[in-house]
Amino acid sequence: MGQTLSEPVTSKDSQKVENHIYSVGSSSMQGWRINMEDAHTHILTLPEDPTCAFLAVYDGHGGAKVAQHSCKHLHTRIANQPEFKEGNIEAAIRKGYLEFDKEMSVDEDMREDLAGTTAICVIVKDKKLYCGNVGDSRAIASVNGNVETLSVDHKPNNDDERKRITAAGGWVEFNRVNGNLALSRALGDFIFKRNTDKRAEEQVVTAAPDVTVKTVTEDWEFILLACDGIWDVLSNEEVLKFVRARVAQQMPPETICEELMTRCLAPNCQMGGLGCDNMTVVLCLLLHGQPYSVLASKCSKNLANGDVSSSSSSSPTETIPSK
Repeated sequence: MGQTLSEPVTSKDSQKVENHIYSVGSSSMQGWRINMEDAHTHILTLPEDPTCAFLAVYDGHGGAKVAQHSCKHLHTRIANQPEFKEGNIEAAIRKGYLEFDKEMSVDEDMREDLAGTTAICVIVKDKKLYCGNVGDSRAIASVNGNVETLSVDHKPNNDDERKRITAAGGWVEFNRVNGNLALSRALGDFIFKRNTDKRAEEQVVTAAPDVTVKTVTEDWEFILLACDGIWDVLSNEEVLKFVRARVAQQMPPETICEELMTRCLAPNCQMGGLGCDNMTVVLCLLLHGQPYSVLASKCSKNLANGDVSSSSSSSPTETIPSK
């Protein structure tokens, strides 16, 4: 838990971009923290491939430097991979994360910085969704009113994460890497990446992402990415229900993001840190070439029954763990 203010900063930085396929809203709020260390990206048409949309959230820790640098450059690094141009998007995400992290580690301005960041990105191309993740920011989708999980949090107490940490010479104490870092994968954090006998994927903290691949169908309603300031307070199902009820009212996506952050903000900072973090939300409404009213009507159908459940089979999926 970082240092906090006596009163939260509740002003919100909100944006909206849209075309006939997507309506994307985003918002970020400093909250109780003394600094804002989050960053985010939403690009409806990548310059390197106009058929691709790119969304990302970066939750910085120890400073905002790595998060801000990632926000500006990670998507370009991924899109410039040879694998990306060949259509192997999942390989491009994996290589892009690792190469980007390596570049920062030898950059004179970045390598000595003690900061790091989570990095969760979503690329949508040709009815396929690719989600790359390091850290504990998270992405979900609403598919016919059900939660579609797009990422898994990387926490030090997860068995596979703990095994890698200890094999690289680290330890887990109080559910933190070396008693310090509350997540086990990140961009930056180079102090945890100094074992010369281990590959980048095997370091105490690694930038190797897990990549999830999904098929996007007409049943997909929206995609939401957020930092752990949201997920520490609400479950996947609670977030989906909160957002879906507002989509049913045709509320602008950036306003939905704002209201979700307000819902998660703690009234004070005596709650063990829950609701006291920086918050960032990116909400992508999937219009499928139809007016917003069509999506709103779809989302309103089962709200009366509160029909929100978790689904692991509503679309074909493949999860490709980092090697």
